[in-house]
Amino acid sequence: MPPSRLDAALPFVLRWEGGFVDHPDDPGGRTNRGVTQAVYDAWRARRGLPQRDVKAIEDDEVRSLYETDYWIPPRCPVLPPELDLAQFDTAVNMGVRRAVRLLQTALGCAVDGVFGDETERALAGSDQGAVLKCYCDAREDYYRRLAAAKPRMAVFLKGWLNRLTALRQAVGLPGHKTRGVLDFGDTGYIGKVPEGPEYDF
Repeated sequence: MPPSRLDAALPFVLRWEGGFVDHPDDPGGRTNRGVTQAVYDAWRARRGLPQRDVKAIEDDEVRSLYETDYWIPPRCPVLPPELDLAQFDTAVNMGVRRAVRLLQTALGCAVDGVFGDETERALAGSDQGAVLKCYCDAREDYYRRLAAAKPRMAVFLKGWLNRLTALRQAVGLPGHKTRGVLDFGDTGYIGKVPEGPEYDF
């Protein structure tokens, strides 16, 4: 049986998320396999489980958390192949609301971070290749603006752009080649983009 679309997309994301990190310039703090301690605590609390160090997160928990927190909320199941991977990877690295906002930007519809009827209609009438290109370009533009506006975050820019180049290649956008090796940039891992109003620009 072929893997589900989530299982097909997950290896790309996990490859770039890496293992356990706790970088002083990363607002997300302690993170393992792309899951911050705060996200892991909330996920376990919703299941009535006691808090546990994110370093101890198990494989089945990783998959379940990614599905419930980053695959379903940004509506990846209703997106066509390739665009679902772009949306999923963006939700993991940049947050669900920002992923939806980038998708809405690429679709040319109202940008409010809520995937509603208008977004779905715009998606139905869209050209996927053009949407993918615009989506990735908008993601790159955001990274660059973030690094300029928040100089402390600039240490993550090279890794963010390397990950985005790999994503562009994975979804079939022409002209984007990687060397086939992971290059996390200047920190040795890919930092998460913080959420919150001060990062909405």
